[in-house]
Amino acid sequence: MTIRVVLADDQALLRSAFRVLVDSEPDMEVVGEASDGAEALAVTRDERADVVLMDIRMPGTDGLTATRLITADPGLAHVRVVMLTTFEVDEYVVQSLRAGASGFLGKGAEPEELLNAIRIAAGGEALLSPAATKGLIAKFLAQGDGDDGRGPIGSDRLDALTGREREVLVQVAGGHSNDEIAERLEVSPLTVKTHVNRAMAKLGARDRAQLVVIAYETGLVRPRVD
Repeated sequence: MTIRVVLADDQALLRSAFRVLVDSEPDMEVVGEASDGAEALAVTRDERADVVLMDIRMPGTDGLTATRLITADPGLAHVRVVMLTTFEVDEYVVQSLRAGASGFLGKGAEPEELLNAIRIAAGGEALLSPAATKGLIAKFLAQGDGDDGRGPIGSDRLDALTGREREVLVQVAGGHSNDEIAERLEVSPLTVKTHVNRAMAKLGARDRAQLVVIAYETGLVRPRVD
């Protein structure tokens, strides 16, 4: 199945470069472009996109607002958003994850990284830029300053999870794949996938990136200070 991609960036030259790169792959195609967040939302709806490459900073409706609107729309529940940022260390990155983005990538990423990011997001996996450390993301997530308007999340949210689902959630927050978790917990990858899907359903998470956010915001996983 071909991955349908929307490019949202106010720089036309950058969009053109991304289009050439994406369209060169047999398993994906660019189905629309947008120069601001409002246009990105409209194009995503009209073109039935699977993945949106969203610039955080755009004039008018910015990428953060557009991401919130996309992830809040039940009709776009299948859409995954990958945020593009010039700055690897950026508080908006965490706000984007809280808003429902599947992850982020620096604009200076290599072509293969960008293509891999699209495939990872389309597959429902969490994506963190290779240049950003998990400790840094954890530090921002643990601040829980409520800037996104949702306020703090209580640990009682995890009460619906079984003990094994909590174990799996800790591993997901550590950035481990299903295969890696299966090896660590001595179960099959299919069993891990089942636990992940159940945890997502119980916690109302769109994808694994949201599970990472919840794990830190509830205090299930604590940030490491190096």
